[in-house]
Amino acid sequence: MTKTRKFLLSAAIAAAGLAWIMQSSPASAEGNLVVYCGVQEEWCQLMVNEFQKKTGITVAMTRKSAGEIYAQIKAEAANPKGDVWWGGTGDPHLQAAEEKLTAVYESPMAKDLHPWAVEQAKTGSMRTVGIYLGALGFGYNTETLAKKKLPEPKCWADLTKADYKGEIQIANPNSSGTAYNFLATMVQIMGEDKAFDYLKKLNENINQYTKSGAAPAQAAGRGETLIGISFMHDVITPSIQGMPLKVVAPCEGTGFEIGSMSIIEGARNLDNAKKFYDWALTPEAQVLGAQAQSYQNPSNKKAPIPEQAPKMNKIKLIDYDFKKYGSSEERKRLLAKWDSEIKATK
Repeated sequence: MTKTRKFLLSAAIAAAGLAWIMQSSPASAEGNLVVYCGVQEEWCQLMVNEFQKKTGITVAMTRKSAGEIYAQIKAEAANPKGDVWWGGTGDPHLQAAEEKLTAVYESPMAKDLHPWAVEQAKTGSMRTVGIYLGALGFGYNTETLAKKKLPEPKCWADLTKADYKGEIQIANPNSSGTAYNFLATMVQIMGEDKAFDYLKKLNENINQYTKSGAAPAQAAGRGETLIGISFMHDVITPSIQGMPLKVVAPCEGTGFEIGSMSIIEGARNLDNAKKFYDWALTPEAQVLGAQAQSYQNPSNKKAPIPEQAPKMNKIKLIDYDFKKYGSSEERKRLLAKWDSEIKATK
């Protein structure tokens, strides 16, 4: 082998080694960001794409349900892999804040936010902030209902009727923030004992506990189940796409979510995490939800509410206690009780 060929071979090996080191090292260099995203894939990807175009920062994004992201952040606490947790119901964000799994940060954009978003930040000791508002409800497949000649469900109480045996889907509250919000909502509407009696009766009509909170609405739209319990905006999206779904705001009243965002404690790309955090609170970023066919109420007062979004002032909303039901102790206790009294019987 000639000296020239030896030199070229050595250079190639060195370059390959350097590339492997760069690929296998954590994203810590300037220009990188790791986002854990808790809404649907389309909205997650649109947020990432627009932020990358605006800043030149390279974003690695993982999409999971809120409960799954909380569990991942907790598991990684000693060696954080993520920088920002964007989206998903506020309860697990508040639990993470209480456990100091997320970092204190007050964005300069806070002055432009609705009071409910600012209150979420205060409840979470400035370790989280509200980014959107959504009301809990359910949707049913109008074609399947007509075909089976079943009555139209209008209330939470209707869902326990024998008419709907094996016809309902909801997510598992351990993985889904939506389903935990439902669990906490029932407790607040009925009182804990009556709520768990209700959940046991409802359990008889459940055909599947899904991982994602939006999945039951999508399944109802496809005719795989008659009724899907989800946030109303998750029912509206497939209905606008042409699926035969009707959204219901339950007659007894219902809970709601404050979708939230948090910076992960120990974030390796903290400066970029703050840039994303600030940008995600701007009207420019918050209009992207509607573009991705996700119709929540945005937290920035200057961001328009999508025409398709549920009219929050026309829905009977309960006074949801985010501080109590977002606390670590209460979430753990209710989830353990649900596991032993509901899940164990399925």
